[in-house]
Amino acid sequence: MATMTSKGEQAAKLEKIASIWNSRAHGLIGEMNLKIEKVEESKVVLRMPFNPDFCVDDEGTLLHGGILTALLDSSFGLANFLATDNVQSMSTIDLRVEYLRPAESRADIIVSAECYHITRHVAFNSGRAWFDAPGKPEVARGSAAFSLIRGEGSMLDKMNTGGPGG
Repeated sequence: MATMTSKGEQAAKLEKIASIWNSRAHGLIGEMNLKIEKVEESKVVLRMPFNPDFCVDDEGTLLHGGILTALLDSSFGLANFLATDNVQSMSTIDLRVEYLRPAESRADIIVSAECYHITRHVAFNSGRAWFDAPGKPEVARGSAAFSLIRGEGSMLDKMNTGGPGG
């Protein structure tokens, strides 16, 4: 994992990543209206407010499994940003989601994701999802591997300046 020279620099990096990530959400991720609840060096906790448009039943309580998959995948990517430096490009090469029970609730959904191991070219993730409601157990667990392309500068810098790929 990347090491920072000071806690202040690490905090500034985390804040910068969170700010850019929130401001550049497009498509489905933008529609999900994700909120960053907590960030650490290689971990993130996200909240997705309840949205009946993402439900597959007439009552608007059963969350579509594809939404859980996209939510976990996105949170893994953010955890990778937090854990690595000088990544020019990143893509999901393996994603597994275990649906533990029907995702049925009208509560916000919370996802916790971690980048637990990094090699030069691959980042490995694990995470879980649950509803923010009393007595609601986990609804899904996931794991992933991401391909990393490293080099001078980073995808984060490009996004921040609006340069190529940003």
